[in-house]
Amino acid sequence: MFPPLIESRLQMVNVSFLVSCILYLVSTSAHAQSPAELSALESELNAISTRIERLQDMEEIEILQRSYGYYVDKSLWYSLTDLWTEDGTLEIGGRGVFTGADRVFEYMNVGLSPVGPTQGLLMDHQQFQTLTTINPDGVTAELRGIAFVMSSGGWGHCYYENDFVKEDGVWKMKTLHGPFNMYSGYPIGWVDNLIYNTWPTKFPPPPDLPPSVVYLTYPSYYVEPFHYPNPVTGEPMPPHDPAAGGVAFGR
Repeated sequence: MFPPLIESRLQMVNVSFLVSCILYLVSTSAHAQSPAELSALESELNAISTRIERLQDMEEIEILQRSYGYYVDKSLWYSLTDLWTEDGTLEIGGRGVFTGADRVFEYMNVGLSPVGPTQGLLMDHQQFQTLTTINPDGVTAELRGIAFVMSSGGWGHCYYENDFVKEDGVWKMKTLHGPFNMYSGYPIGWVDNLIYNTWPTKFPPPPDLPPSVVYLTYPSYYVEPFHYPNPVTGEPMPPHDPAAGGVAFGR
């Protein structure tokens, strides 16, 4: 994956190229000799227009996802909650599912910290390798990503498989699903001082629904299903095999 600035510039280059194609096709249409030629040009223009819109959608979703991380860093829970749809859900680790924007706010404000930066509190949330898929309907999308977390209580690594929806032309978070791969305290290290997972009653508030996945973190493992197919073969990713090692329970 490219750094954000390079990604943005690449997308700008793609958009500029597609706009040039549109201008060329528009000029070509003036010389079209038949209805069939005009229809073919119209189809090409529509395809290019859709491609431009999809590139813009990807950019907006990645900005939305990354904004979430920066809001977590400084406990900006009001701004964070604004990213969700009213009926959206949040599920982090083994805490269970929180439904609705108000419950997303409660999870953060009660479970993690009061609103705003707090002296002595660290919740650094670094996100990497986001891979976004815009669905054919153009109003729903999915994203897979990785986050490395350093907090006052320890450090960890989690995956994201998130869902998004476009409401009135604006992309919003529909589902945040963040299973942890590893979490540990600092004194001994991430190999020995492990936290195997959270659970619904570990800290308030209680969830609305039980965890959708029951699993253990490192040294066991859980492979979050990939929302996208293999980009070369087009085949869906096969389910993981627990026999390969560790303790894992699928959906």
